[in-house]
Amino acid sequence: MQKIRKGDKVVVLTGKDKGRTGEVIAVMPKEDRAVVRGINMVRRHQRQTQTQEAGIINKEASIHLSNLAIADPKDGKPTRVGFKMEGDKKVRVAKRSGDVING
Repeated sequence: MQKIRKGDKVVVLTGKDKGRTGEVIAVMPKEDRAVVRGINMVRRHQRQTQTQEAGIINKEASIHLSNLAIADPKDGKPTRVGFKMEGDKKVRVAKRSGDVING
């Protein structure tokens, strides 16, 4: 089970977007990277296709998982993630508050 998953609210720990929060759009476990909505924006040249016109577009680039921390469900501050068994299910738990991270 992964600590950071699609749909999680995360806080950026380092880099140009330090302190900002966003929602994880995609996770790439093999590369240890994630794409977060509105974070690590880059400008890319776009070639014209049938569906999209040419020009310079802004889009999110991936960011390394070590630079992200899950936002605590209680107060939104960065927290580490632990695991615990609830009945027969393994759930993610915020180390800061002890709350279960849903998502």
